[in-house]
Amino acid sequence: MAASSLICSETISRVSSVLNREVKQFGKKYMFDGNEETSWNSDQGAIQWLTMEFPQTVRASQIQIQFQGGFASRKCILQGGRKGENLSTVAEVYPEDNNSLQSFPFEAEPLDKLKITFQNSSDFFGRIIVYHLDILGQKL
Repeated sequence: MAASSLICSETISRVSSVLNREVKQFGKKYMFDGNEETSWNSDQGAIQWLTMEFPQTVRASQIQIQFQGGFASRKCILQGGRKGENLSTVAEVYPEDNNSLQSFPFEAEPLDKLKITFQNSSDFFGRIIVYHLDILGQKL
């Protein structure tokens, strides 16, 4: 079966911060809206993160992410787990600091929650800017 997007309108997402708390301009929804002009902008800080809770159990197999060059995460840690369980590390990916859409395949056990921790931002202040983010896989 081919992998498809696991993010849907029932997916609950949370982010560590939004630049100047301006959710209307830089909110998390802009990572998922398919618009190349919009983005999630984190505030400054050493570690930024994103969590997603899926409406059903999934088998995630790929992350697609597009940063703004200069505001990329050089290391992303993906952690996943089932409802009520602790998260465990699923994969570590090392994106390049550029504007291109990057894809990273990984193997994960079935999960309900996924957390992406953005480490080593290329921005001096630790800000992350994401234009596009998708998790591909299969709904179980």
